[in-house]
Amino acid sequence: MPMKIAIASGKGGTGKTTIAANLAHLFSQQGRKVAYLDCDVEAPNGHIFLKPQLTKHSPATTLVPQIDSGRCTHCGECGRICQFNALLCLPEQVVTFPEMCHACGGCSLVCPAKAITETPREIGSIDQGLAGSIHFASGLLNIGEAMSPPLIRALKSKAEEGEVTIVDAPPGTSCPVIESIRDCDYVALVTEPTPFGLSDLKLAVEMVRAVDLPCGIVVNRAGLNEQAMLDFCTEQNVSILAQVPDDRRVAEAYSRGELICEALPDFKARFFSLMVAIETAILSRQINSSERSNP
Repeated sequence: MPMKIAIASGKGGTGKTTIAANLAHLFSQQGRKVAYLDCDVEAPNGHIFLKPQLTKHSPATTLVPQIDSGRCTHCGECGRICQFNALLCLPEQVVTFPEMCHACGGCSLVCPAKAITETPREIGSIDQGLAGSIHFASGLLNIGEAMSPPLIRALKSKAEEGEVTIVDAPPGTSCPVIESIRDCDYVALVTEPTPFGLSDLKLAVEMVRAVDLPCGIVVNRAGLNEQAMLDFCTEQNVSILAQVPDDRRVAEAYSRGELICEALPDFKARFFSLMVAIETAILSRQINSSERSNP
């Protein structure tokens, strides 16, 4: 059964992409058809570690309103329905703010004069290719764009899915993260044993539970002082999937753009155990769901 696994974090710099890239590589070594989606479209860097051969580059667009001034009666209906203030209805014209448009299409539906059509506007680009046997896809948001979810949606719709799909989500707990993880089977939250890491982990756990997805924790740079984080996971009944030790060799391999499980063979077993833990959690949830629906 296909699995879609999101790798997320409450803050940047926790090692999220490191975990995502190594997991994709290990799954592919098991003979699985693997897809890797870099949904961190404001700062994608999965390509640094997976080194894909890119074969397709395409623009990503979203639809924005275009006003036919000859038809417009300046009734103001389009401005009233827009919850994001992307249209301003003045006595003599309607002013649009494309960067604020969420492409819902409501304005064109309510316009009694049929004066609004939708036209595509480029917001970024999507790259696709192969990293060995891994189907790789990443998005890059144009500079100055305020919203990344439309590009993430476009990336997910165009990318090829695998038997195992790894979604490298943006950091944080805002709309781009929700858009990235919403249709995943499991979320692995990567954190670090610092006060900031614990604070943001608490927000991330709340976010994942709000969208009703199962999650587990990967503690990166373990060995610093993670007891408070372990206590939190115990209190919240959140599984610790793996602990990756704080090791200078890991930082050096990272700085060279190398996969940890290949650069440091003694770490490969840790990533393999993480892979097994995630797959076991997903299969267990699927079995429980099947038993509930077929008592």
